[in-house]
Amino acid sequence: NKLMRKILLLLGLIIGLSAAASAKDTYTHDASVLPQAARTTLANNFKAGISVIKIDKNLGRISEYEVILVDGTEISFDRSGEWENVETAANNSVPAVMIPKAIADHVAKSQPGENIVGLKKEHGGYDIELANGIEMKFDKKGNFRHYDD
Repeated sequence: NKLMRKILLLLGLIIGLSAAASAKDTYTHDASVLPQAARTTLANNFKAGISVIKIDKNLGRISEYEVILVDGTEISFDRSGEWENVETAANNSVPAVMIPKAIADHVAKSQPGENIVGLKKEHGGYDIELANGIEMKFDKKGNFRHYDD
């Protein structure tokens, strides 16, 4: 009886792993696959068109949307369409309206003239990258925490 339970558990694990392996990421150019919140963020903040959308799947469920624009900007959205990460080329910058004011103000004072080329929401706040390669961490309210290596 104990052996039978172990066999069934192992069999279930094997079936689960093979199902997860077969749940492949998909690619498209069609913005209609994105949740409305993601489409709104793109329309309101980015001028460049969509080059490709990668739909990441985990255990058969959508876990993330990765959008690459024709200008090279990359935006990651969670499954509900909320942006998580924005990365632009060094000669570009993250749209100002997406950057919390306290962060924008701190960067303008401490690193004048530097573009914010990366903005990532993290559990405790924000991680930003400047065009000069400097990375900084901020809390959820936009208060500077520290420079990152």
